[in-house]
Amino acid sequence: MKPTVVLVGRPNVGKSTLFNRLTRSRDAIVHDLPGLTRDRHYGHGRLGDKPHLVVDTGGFEPVAKDGILHQMARQTMQAVDEADAVVMLVDGRQGLTPQDRDVAERLRRSGRKLWLVVNKAEGMRSEIAAAEFHELGLGDPLAISAAHGDGVRELIELVLESIPVAEPEPETDAPRIAVVGRPNVGKSTLVNAILGEERVIAFDQPGTTRDSIHIDFERNGRRYTLIDTAGVRRRGKIEEAVEKFSVLKTLQAIEDANVVILVLDARQDVSDQDAHIAGFIVEAGRALVVAINKWEGLDPGVREQVKRDFARKLNFLGFARVHQISALNGTGLSGVMTSVDAAFAAAMVKLPTPRLTRVLMEAVAKQQPPRTTGPVRPKLRYAHQGGSNPPLIIIHGNALDHVPESYRRYLEHAFADAFSLAGTPLRVQFKHGRNPFADRRKL
Repeated sequence: MKPTVVLVGRPNVGKSTLFNRLTRSRDAIVHDLPGLTRDRHYGHGRLGDKPHLVVDTGGFEPVAKDGILHQMARQTMQAVDEADAVVMLVDGRQGLTPQDRDVAERLRRSGRKLWLVVNKAEGMRSEIAAAEFHELGLGDPLAISAAHGDGVRELIELVLESIPVAEPEPETDAPRIAVVGRPNVGKSTLVNAILGEERVIAFDQPGTTRDSIHIDFERNGRRYTLIDTAGVRRRGKIEEAVEKFSVLKTLQAIEDANVVILVLDARQDVSDQDAHIAGFIVEAGRALVVAINKWEGLDPGVREQVKRDFARKLNFLGFARVHQISALNGTGLSGVMTSVDAAFAAAMVKLPTPRLTRVLMEAVAKQQPPRTTGPVRPKLRYAHQGGSNPPLIIIHGNALDHVPESYRRYLEHAFADAFSLAGTPLRVQFKHGRNPFADRRKL
């Protein structure tokens, strides 16, 4: 499971700027879920030498007693509780404030690993920018500029170095299946229906389950591990913290899975939340099956509208098989599990190099890659498999560093069609040979 780094601080200290720098993006993948503020973002860390997740929390007002600021503070502390490391940001231009002291005191009581970071220190001597923040008692402050990137790589490498390396998941033939979706779409009901018993308590309220749980089971002679990302609630705990819904656990479960079942509600429009979760699944490279739940009793016209809505808003999931089900009645589940098996097989497939190269040559013969700068056209020579879950195909050749994304997608579709890879994304990576005479001066 990828370690999690949570960014915390009072409003406007540069948390979102640092988040964008660490994830090398401008948009959060998952945000604005019920009970979460619009400022709470989750993404894949792309700086540093260790894969990780980054969480950008909203402006932290720990002394707020009610209203949106209180909810933001609660959600921030939930993220802190789930973090492997916490980075507290302060503003080197504004200096130490009473709010910084409140935030530091609250974080100190959390017991998490803390890193105090002085942002907006560009143009300032590090020791001067950090001097007054020693008063917070959180160790030596690190001065950075999130906007300019100064010191950011050094920061994240220090943070990741402090996090123990997680034990890798043992290799097994049993697919790990994560059941994901926004609250109240029927995830736990679907888990119960697949298991055929009341192993997970389901309630007709959003967010009733709080943590992910791994359940080993056997179906038609094959073993599986099911991950209910919303988690399990003991019967004695029904009353407490009903609204607590952990997106972070969902993202970690997606990372931990081989196949993801994305559950949608046929009685509600496909929302931005659904699209964000789906986007995270695709970015993580996980095999996917879509289950549109609560299909029972819908008029034919409504069903057609649901299908059109899905095709329009989630058109980037064209590789995934879609099933209309009723988790409550148990209908359509056999098709879902058949697709799970097919998606797992596609994600873990072994692709022989000679056939990969033949498919590559056929695709190039049908459509040449466009010329890049100058008269040189990229030359694609051969392909081999570089990994699984998702399948990674590495293509070698010359002048491949400027092959456009449109041609990469063309090749991905060509390989997926040739090998009938349904249910999994497929990735193509280019490696170009270097001209040994490129640096030789003309005589």
